[in-house]
Parts: sequence; structure tokens; C-alpha cells
Amino acid sequence: MSTGEKPMGSGPTVVVFGAYGHTGRFVVAQLRDRGFVPILSGRDADKLKLLAESESGLEARPASVDDPDSLDRALAGAAAVINCAGPFAATAAPVIEAALRAGVPYVDVAAEIEANVDTFAHFTDRARAAGAVIVPAMAFYGGLGDLLATAAMGDWTSADEVHIAYGLSGWHPTAGTRASGVVSRERRGGRRVRYTNGGLEYRDDDSPTLEWSFPDPMGPRAVIGEFTMADVVTVPSHLSVPEVRTYMTVEAARDVSAPDTPTPAPADEQGRSAQTFLVDVIVRSGGAERRAVASGQDIYAITAPLVVEAVDRILTGRTRTVGVASAGEIFDAADFLRALSPHISVELRS
Repeated sequence: MSTGEKPMGSGPTVVVFGAYGHTGRFVVAQLRDRGFVPILSGRDADKLKLLAESESGLEARPASVDDPDSLDRALAGAAAVINCAGPFAATAAPVIEAALRAGVPYVDVAAEIEANVDTFAHFTDRARAAGAVIVPAMAFYGGLGDLLATAAMGDWTSADEVHIAYGLSGWHPTAGTRASGVVSRERRGGRRVRYTNGGLEYRDDDSPTLEWSFPDPMGPRAVIGEFTMADVVTVPSHLSVPEVRTYMTVEAARDVSAPDTPTPAPADEQGRSAQTFLVDVIVRSGGAERRAVASGQDIYAITAPLVVEAVDRILTGRTRTVGVASAGEIFDAADFLRALSPHISVELRS
């Protein structure tokens, strides 16, 4: 991320909880680029102070998920809150509660399957009754796959299968990714999970290794089958699809599971790593098949334009529902993907 001074925006104020984390810093920069005024929040007052000093003119409001009053102070007068602080099993519910008390939209970047399930289970009725907007998993995992699958579905009202294959050049996990992974494994008792027959299924066997034919220039690659990500929560939350499978290139799966893989290193002036990604989504219904492909750079950095575009659309009324809703349900998926064109290349194929 550049530390050069940026002009202060005069747009809505948006609280970023976990602002000093790896993804949070990208989100703060993207908010400023889009004319919003970020309010920096999180539990570590020293890290917030340092970030505020590097981001000229921004206010820091320390807050802790076990102190509701501090969260209320952090959200006071804001237009929305973005939660970037994992593990989301610990942070999502308290920050959502604070957003409901403040009457502001809540968006998070949770990749944890169980945390996203909890958000839908615990807040759907309350949020709908309050006319509130809560969008979980508005990130590379969960949000982007859901937008691509929804756009690929087009006018289909149901499908037999959705397959989402992640072609990552590698995966250097952040400290937050590692912490969230530990929490998820503990909650599953070490088992793996997949989405089949319309529900989550927990299994003790190993995931299969398969070959996936990615579009050129990537081509055929070995992938871990049923390498299950948050898409298995977001996609079937609103699309009538009984089978949702996600896949990960073997090299990236090895990287993220190895204990000594380093954290991402900046490779350009925006602070992005050199990591590239290709997300290949196939939707099947009967004998027909539709496909959506997205490519770009740095899975953590790309989360920032995803989540900030979501906040912009919520605050300008470009939404399709209220309550707890995934990206593909609450936004016009194809239009949303077009808006990401400065950051990501998308192609829809029949």
C-alpha cells in the first residue's frame, strides 16, 4: 500500500473494523480512492494509532468485540461498517449486533464456512424484520464465486450443479487466514466439509485429487477436489442448486497448509503480491452448461474493490433485498462484475 498522502474524501464515513490487518489496509485505501472517509477501528489501539498516522486525517476508534459500548462508540455517526477482523467466529456476531443497534449496514470478508452459516442462521429473521442489510463473505472467497455463479445462471431458475475451481499461482496466507483456519478446523473436529444433496456434509476421508481444465493460458491442472470454501454457503443461500463443489490448484493448497509458507510480499506500488488467480465457474442444468471466468492479481487485494463496491451499492440503494443476503442475491451480479473491470477480467460463456 502506498503511504503517500491521499486527499480526504467528503463522502460517507465507513468504519473498518480490523483496519490494520492485511486485508483491512487494502480496504481503507480503496475506500479513500472511492471518496469515502474510513474510520479506523479494531482492538489494538497502538496499531490503530500507527495506521492513523500513516493515513493522514483519519480517525481511530479502538473497540473490542467483548465491549459492546466500545463498538457503539466506534459506529457512532457512521454510514456503514466493514468487518475485516478474523477469526469471524469471534467477531461477526458482536459487530453485527452493534450494526443493528446503530441502524447501519454490515458487510464482512469472512471466508470461514461456519461463521457464515452462523450469520445466516442467527440474524436472518431479525435483520429482515428491521429492514437491515447484512452481507457476509463479501470477499474473494464466498462473494466473487457467488457473483460469478449467479451471472452464469442468467435466466435459469435452478441448476443441477455449480463447480467453482480456483487456479491460484500460489497462496501465501496471512496471519488472519491461518488463525481463521485453526478455528474452522476446531469447529469441525478436524473433519472436512462439502455441500451435497442440498446440505453440508462432514467427512473423515481425504479430498480427492482431480484434473481441472482451466481456460487458456492456464490449461489443465491438478486440483484438490472438494477443497471447500465459503461459496458453499453463499451460492445455495439463494440459488436452487443441490450440489456446489469448489476446487483448488494443488500448489496453492500445499502452500496454505504448510506451516512455513511466508506471508504475502508486496510486488507493486499498490502493495499487491505477485500472486495471480483464475476462477473458473461452471453451472450445469440437464445437458446444458454455462461458464463464468474471472482473473486478476492478489486474492487479498481484490477483496477491497469487492467489499467497497458492495458498500457503495448498499448506500445508494442499488440492492434487491434486505436482511442477511449474499452478493449474488442482493446485487445485480452481472452489473456488479462489470463495475469491477478496473480490477478483474470477467468473461461469461454459454
